[in-house]
Amino acid sequence: MNISDLLAPDAVLAALKAQTKKQLLQELSGRAHVLTRLPEKRIFETLMERERLGTTGVGSGIAIPHGRMEGVTAITGVFARLENGIDYEAVDSQPVDLVFMLLAPESAGADHLKALARVSRLLRHQGTCEKLRAAKSAEAIYAILTDQTGGSSSQAA
Repeated sequence: MNISDLLAPDAVLAALKAQTKKQLLQELSGRAHVLTRLPEKRIFETLMERERLGTTGVGSGIAIPHGRMEGVTAITGVFARLENGIDYEAVDSQPVDLVFMLLAPESAGADHLKALARVSRLLRHQGTCEKLRAAKSAEAIYAILTDQTGGSSSQAA
């Protein structure tokens, strides 16, 4: 599974302005609505429901909010780099500034978990995160996320 299978070029937000976790999830839900045509409110409620089970802020400034939803036909990602880190109640209590949201079909079981693992593997590389934070545009961020050439390859291991 490649990141390009999960993320379209128009699903990258290079300088998202959000002050709170709730506002961030609302912004991500809005972009996911554009991509999936599913109701924005339902997407937001799905993400919030998952957050109530425990934070998706995994540490080192990274969050991977996710959920399974009726009506989603394929695993769909939205990536956002925030202009300023926000309190996300992350496991390490550090502000979050890189967010990769995933929505999956309700029946996606193992594929949903594989997608989460794929994103997690990509974002645990400090060099990749540094490149994402330094990138000048959404296009550059997408290129970094979908790079197939080397150490931070988006190819499944």
